Amino acid sequence: MKDTSKHQGLRNQLATVLTAKGIVDANVLNAIRKIPRHLFIDSSFENHAYQDKAFPIAAEQTISQPYTVAFQSQTLEIKGGDKVLEIGTGSGYQTAVLLELKAEVYSIERQQELFKRTSLFLPKIGYKPKKFIFGDGYKGLKDQAPFDKIIVTAGAPFVPNPLLSQLKIGGKLLIPVGDKTQIMTLFIRKSAKEFEKHELGDFSFVPMLEEKN
Repeated sequence: MKDTSKHQGLRNQLATVLTAKGIVDANVLNAIRKIPRHLFIDSSFENHAYQDKAFPIAAEQTISQPYTVAFQSQTLEIKGGDKVLEIGTGSGYQTAVLLELKAEVYSIERQQELFKRTSLFLPKIGYKPKKFIFGDGYKGLKDQAPFDKIIVTAGAPFVPNPLLSQLKIGGKLLIPVGDKTQIMTLFIRKSAKEFEKHELGDFSFVPMLEEKN
């Protein structure tokens, strides 16, 4: 699959749709305009790649709706040089957005099939995280902590304590919490033991699974 001017036009339209839905961060919108989302999904869905919808990918997972990716990226206020832990690499689309925002990205995926596929695919199209890890996102990445930002891209039934403990003071964890639908929840670390919590509305994610497979 190639990236054409038609695809570029569709990305520009998508950015307009996201703006109408409340995405105002210019850097996030520029990332949406730049990243060839059609390359991240099965070619049979290519014609729908720039609709604001989620799509199935390998291992019974999904590529998140562009609005969700943009909303999470905007909410975390990613700055150049931020050390970011991503839980759930998935297709790598959110990873690419983080990299376009000039973050230093550590990404964990627990589905082996997806891990293999995405860790080969992303560098091919020019996206190189600091580290790809095949592992259990509930445990985070202690040896690289603390992180400025932690983003969870799967629904978690509870907030894993290791993720909270791996945040810098002033750092932010954004995690969808719940079973059937999730409440997007932002934690800001105020001190060693104090966290400020904000609930940011309902979203729908595939479940965050423990252990590796």
